[in-house]
Amino acid sequence: MRLSRDAGDLYMLGQMLLNMGLVATMGGDLEVSKPRFLEALRVAQQVDDRTAQFFLLTALGWHAANSSQARLAAQLLGAAESVGAGAGSSVAGPFVPMIAAAKESAIGALGTAKFDAAFEAGKRLSRDEAVRLALGAPEHAGIPAPAGAGAGPLAKRELEVAQLIAEGMTNKQIAARLFISERTVATHVGHILNKLGFNSRAEVAGWMASASR
Repeated sequence: MRLSRDAGDLYMLGQMLLNMGLVATMGGDLEVSKPRFLEALRVAQQVDDRTAQFFLLTALGWHAANSSQARLAAQLLGAAESVGAGAGSSVAGPFVPMIAAAKESAIGALGTAKFDAAFEAGKRLSRDEAVRLALGAPEHAGIPAPAGAGAGPLAKRELEVAQLIAEGMTNKQIAARLFISERTVATHVGHILNKLGFNSRAEVAGWMASASR
């Protein structure tokens, strides 16, 4: 996991985070497993790894069922079923008994009717909505574009990095906030400077400030 992060290999980082989360899960350590799963899900969202999103929604559904969040568990498990169908993936290996136990626990807490209603509601979510639900983000979460200016020439992730630059964060701090490697942040910073025709982070911060007024 550390080597993948240092190399800036997001796909492999996501896989290693998922594996580490599963190890913690099978060891009964819920406090350790959830942050691994959440970071892996953010990575899977960034690289558009839909199979990984399916497995992580499944894992987080299991986690919710074991954390007294039965309704959330039902929704995430329903969402995972739809995302898995879209990605051509299904549960296998350690996930099979995990999901069976999660469903049984959630049904026991909610009752069959309420579980089924929440499960179906989860199935109706879009993939992006399901990921936001799993991450605990509000419907329109994220760093907004500067008011009145749109994103301009910057892509969404570049705009996020530019906003954090404007807040005075270092590349290391930005990497920690966005769950990406410092090398990836440096690449984004280079693209931002090139697209805006700037030579310094201070100019980026000034552009963000003026665009927000």
